[in-house]
Amino acid sequence: MKTQKKYWKGLEELHNDPEFVENAGKEFAEYVPVDEFVGDKKTLEDSSTSRRDFLKFLGFSVTAASLAACETPVTKAIPYVIKPEEIVPGMANYYASTYYDGNDYASVLVKTREGRPIKIEGNKLSKISQGGVNARINASVLSLYDGNRLKNPLKGGNKSSFEEVDKEIKSKLSDIASKGGKVRLLTHSIISPSTKQLIEEFGNAFGAAEGNFKHVQYDAVSYSAMLTANRKSFGKQVIPSYYFDKAKVIVSLSADFLANWISPIQYAADYAKTRKPENKWMSKHYQVESNMSLTGSNADVRIPVKPSEYGAFLVELANEVAAKTGGQKLPAAKSAYEKSVKKIAHDLVEAKGHSIVLSGINDENIQLLVNKINSDLGNYNHTIDLNKPVYLKQSITAEVEALVYELEKGHVDAVFIQGVNPLYSLPKKLADKFKAGLAKAKLSVSFATYNDETAQACQYVTPDNHYLES
Repeated sequence: MKTQKKYWKGLEELHNDPEFVENAGKEFAEYVPVDEFVGDKKTLEDSSTSRRDFLKFLGFSVTAASLAACETPVTKAIPYVIKPEEIVPGMANYYASTYYDGNDYASVLVKTREGRPIKIEGNKLSKISQGGVNARINASVLSLYDGNRLKNPLKGGNKSSFEEVDKEIKSKLSDIASKGGKVRLLTHSIISPSTKQLIEEFGNAFGAAEGNFKHVQYDAVSYSAMLTANRKSFGKQVIPSYYFDKAKVIVSLSADFLANWISPIQYAADYAKTRKPENKWMSKHYQVESNMSLTGSNADVRIPVKPSEYGAFLVELANEVAAKTGGQKLPAAKSAYEKSVKKIAHDLVEAKGHSIVLSGINDENIQLLVNKINSDLGNYNHTIDLNKPVYLKQSITAEVEALVYELEKGHVDAVFIQGVNPLYSLPKKLADKFKAGLAKAKLSVSFATYNDETAQACQYVTPDNHYLES
């Protein structure tokens, strides 16, 4: 018969030392004065135990009792019947994807384990985002597992099935189309060519040529003033590309381009290239704003200006630049920022053709002034390129207001809303009119991730896919 091996914790146990034998029966390494801890049995007085020891023993007792009452959960592992080649348990897979939610954009790598996304990283092969992501994009993987996401379609605020909702929507939509009714689709700015093609095909099926169908793009943070100003100045209703890596002087009027203005991930990467002391030259950055921003905190010179004085500041800057470049001057009174304006204008002219002037103010007149200054400096086709437009923001305020007016008058028969929540983000007066108009429509459908304010006002709500879901 095979002899069973015997093991000892140490030489003390092997030799059975008296000290070891004494300590083996102790639950605690140190002496616990139970009698002193309890004190008098009736009154609990004369106890010499400190408050720290009392809490320590109390915590141990409560924890021990709780653990004794708990049952260890049973975890079952179900293996693949036919294991996919690309999946190895414990080994991560990476997939290239694109993140765009109407605000942030980046090319990303999605880290997955057994088919479940667990982390978002930047794709370093992208020439736009250049491997960068921000905190919002990093955290976007959490929303995939959010328990508050819609799991079922809703009909009149109550749970329904996809079959029932699809059947009723198709029936109502067919009836509206047969009578030549008006159908409207409201989304955030669409940048996907495939999605645009699908929207075009959908519109053609419901009378887009006759004006019965219209796609309206709505951005909660509007850049409509820049789009319309560029159309008036250059005949192109687009947002241009900005090359911060080529700009020797940057003047930003309340544009937080390192945090949330248009494409901050791309701009931050380009901006950082010109801020290194070992380079032949470094960019000079002026930030004109009222409140401190991330971009303002990184500027070489930050000039606090009241929002009510933005216009006067820009007019004076435009005149200073025009005086030095031979451009047309504008009528204006002297402002309180004359010294700062002259210094900025001098630096801009010194870097003529290698500077950028931009503004984050959604005011058409402000944007027209910015266009004039950049034109006088010869920045277009050098640091600003209208021939390579950015399509991240395409919403026109007038088109959104026109849709609200149509809904309010009861001229829209069917409205589909995807990825936006106008009842939350529109100004209150417009939001109230929009809500009243939704109630007048024969069919209102929201494609939403959550049962938000707009979804609650629609007849039907269908769960929208997460960008990490196929």
